[in-house]
Amino acid sequence: CWKILHNMTPEAEELKLQAFPLDQVDGIFVRSVKNCIFSESDPTPLKGPLRLVAVSKEVIEGMLGLDVAVSQSEDFLQYFSGGKLFPGSSPLTHRYGGHQFGYWAGQLGDGRAHLLGEYTSRKGERWELQLKGSGKTPYSRSGDGRAVVRSSVREFLCSEAMHFLGVPTSRAASLIVSEEAVWRDQFYNGKVKKERGAVVLRLATSWFRIGSLEVLAKAEELDLLRKLLDFVIQEHFPSIDSNDPGKYLIFYSRVVNETAHLIAQWMSVGFAHGVCNTDNFSLLSITIDYGPFGFMEAYNPNFVPNTSDEEGRYSIGAQANVGLFNLEKLLEALTPFPFSSKYYDQLYHSRFHKLFKAKLDLLGEEEEDEYLIAFLLKLMEETGADFTMTFRQLSEASMQQLHNIYFCCLVERNKPFTSEMIKLSTGINPRYVLRNWMAESAIRKAEGNDFSEVELLQRILAQPYLTQDAAEEAGYAAQPPWWAQGLNVSCSS
Repeated sequence: CWKILHNMTPEAEELKLQAFPLDQVDGIFVRSVKNCIFSESDPTPLKGPLRLVAVSKEVIEGMLGLDVAVSQSEDFLQYFSGGKLFPGSSPLTHRYGGHQFGYWAGQLGDGRAHLLGEYTSRKGERWELQLKGSGKTPYSRSGDGRAVVRSSVREFLCSEAMHFLGVPTSRAASLIVSEEAVWRDQFYNGKVKKERGAVVLRLATSWFRIGSLEVLAKAEELDLLRKLLDFVIQEHFPSIDSNDPGKYLIFYSRVVNETAHLIAQWMSVGFAHGVCNTDNFSLLSITIDYGPFGFMEAYNPNFVPNTSDEEGRYSIGAQANVGLFNLEKLLEALTPFPFSSKYYDQLYHSRFHKLFKAKLDLLGEEEEDEYLIAFLLKLMEETGADFTMTFRQLSEASMQQLHNIYFCCLVERNKPFTSEMIKLSTGINPRYVLRNWMAESAIRKAEGNDFSEVELLQRILAQPYLTQDAAEEAGYAAQPPWWAQGLNVSCSS
């Protein structure tokens, strides 16, 4: 922890504090906040005995440059559960707004998250350290500022799993649970139950999101909007010349391009975010704010992981269109600097087809490639084929086996199917993803203080392309068990 203290960069946080006016109102009571980007707000310590139940060695050692043994100290438990503050630390909570399910929701903000500061690794990489579930803030609205074990397990496991799938994402360093009672109506049906509080230590290069700019535009705080834009460009888009009069156009074009690429990557692994609101879309085009996400099992473009999404606005097949909607809302926030997002569709479809060609390892550029991909997906939809395992099993099959299956007979009516054209690879198509039933199985045990399956999943999902005996024994590549039928995930956490 002293190494963390040494590498926390107060000058970076001081830069934020100098660049932007802070909330002039003290206290953590809920309020409408104006003319600032951040409010100062200390975490609220978790009550009861604390227990470190998961830690990412890859994050602690690979990103922070620490010995993972530091996580076993009492100081680590206290600093990263909100019980202690680093000397000189001024934790911040971020003011942002957002369009939720298509409608402007007004001020939202960090309702249960605290930015501890910026950490510089020995490789010179800078990471913003944030606690999630660390107590009330001025942005908590009617919430209690806490997160519970089930949602925290899901966030910890999925952010790490997405990283090892090669998808840009925030990271999770640790998961600490307590005996503090947290009351939740999980499915909004009036059945409130007692759960336990938990805090995730998560990292990202930045937590700014589309809603960070939207709230300033809606409040007509245009000077602050320009300051934030300039700060984001200077700090996170160094290839953009800050003196270029067209810098905002270049910035916006970069966000359009990278958002299209990110959503195409989600699609390539069958990932549905579940709550694609503008407040959950990073300006740096990384996956953030894991809530009621889901990995698609049987291929279905209408797959909706979130039971709160009754209209299916954020179905997996709608994610590309939602991305465009969110970019258009970003564009509205930038109306003082008008330009267009007309190339988004082209960028998304280009990236989508490139990724799915890689999943099928189609070589060269053939006019029929697009048809082949569409044909396969339609066939999978009609037959209810498992998304992950269909591509994986094609990867593992021999050419003779492929020629003997019905799929190839159908395809060859329209396109020759040769070993020169297709060479399937298990290095692109994962065997294991964090299916809801797998997360639910680990959560049920965790709620009884058995975190063994959390540890197992963390280990398995760190090598999703490698066939592993422990994973096969647990059935992680098999059909879901009978009890998993009808599993639901909601926004409640």
